[in-house]
Amino acid sequence: MAKQPYSFESKIHIYRATKRMTQQELADLVGVSRQTIMQLERNRYNPSMLLAYSIAKVFDVTIEDLFDFKVEEK
Repeated sequence: MAKQPYSFESKIHIYRATKRMTQQELADLVGVSRQTIMQLERNRYNPSMLLAYSIAKVFDVTIEDLFDFKVEEK
């Protein structure tokens, strides 16, 4: 069975702005670099489940609230 390509869109920047939190503050809370947060917000980095869960916990939302996942049609 072949993998289906998918894309995702991050809403981390929206939740971060709502809490008036910097990228560095969020990075420190979840144990990654500011660059990782920046890449997540630009949809250029696919987070691990643990990282996605950790970020969701910071904002008290679900992973599905943070990311819109879409299966791409062939």
